[in-house]
Amino acid sequence: MKKILVLFAHPKYEKSTVNTALIEYIKDKENVTIHDLYEKYHDFHIDVKVEKELLQQHDIIIWHHPFYWYSCPPLLKQWIDMVLEFNWAYGPKGKALEGKICLNTITTGASKAMYCSEGTNSFTVRQFLRPFEQTANLCNMSYFPPFAVMGTHKLTEDILEQSKIKYGEAIDLLQSNLTLNDFENISFLNDIPQLNTT
Repeated sequence: MKKILVLFAHPKYEKSTVNTALIEYIKDKENVTIHDLYEKYHDFHIDVKVEKELLQQHDIIIWHHPFYWYSCPPLLKQWIDMVLEFNWAYGPKGKALEGKICLNTITTGASKAMYCSEGTNSFTVRQFLRPFEQTANLCNMSYFPPFAVMGTHKLTEDILEQSKIKYGEAIDLLQSNLTLNDFENISFLNDIPQLNTT
């Protein structure tokens, strides 16, 4: 069974009903490590050695964060800048993450319909996530489609319940033998047929 590292970055976690529900639902799953960056590094002093060791102990890396200004909160960006070092994560000798799987789990206040060429945000979520995708590519990781819970400001209790169950199912599937071929013409991990049972 593949080991999953959830790099969770939310500066206002205690105020986020959706992220609390998602994290609480998966936190006790076997071979899943929840690594809360804001809890560990509230002073922004990242221990690069510890972070590298964590990465090497896991097969799948999930950047789990709210979609702040079409990107991630600042601590996760700092983590990427500091931990993914030249000739360790990328570059001629940078093979430490080769073959691992990487993806984003995001929450957005705006609905899915707002993220398209005709919507208020002009671009799709996948287009906004291109820097993360290219980071994964540069580090020789396979980048999977994101898991996204969107329109969080108007989420009903039923949809939230379905979302956290789907997230749990997605974690289970990631620990099996999913490959990029399973995501042909699929923009979100939520949309793969195996999860359309709830």
